[in-house]
Amino acid sequence: MQIKILAFGVAKDIVGTRQLDFAIFNGITVETLRKTLHTQYPALEKLTSMAIAVNGEYASDEVAIAPGDEVVLIPPVSGG
Repeated sequence: MQIKILAFGVAKDIVGTRQLDFAIFNGITVETLRKTLHTQYPALEKLTSMAIAVNGEYASDEVAIAPGDEVVLIPPVSGG
């Protein structure tokens, strides 16, 4: 199944694009997706406070991802 992953800020720089069409298996959770992304893009693991949103809402690691869901990688934000 396919999901769309949007990446912003430094996460976009790490994955090399703003949008990924990503093949996942049935029943995947946010935690499993995060681990898979860390394997494919090891520099993402350095973003210790990176949040993940599913369909516009911040998602905990236990949230299941379904086909067609939109996942957003939200890196730490600094400002002043």
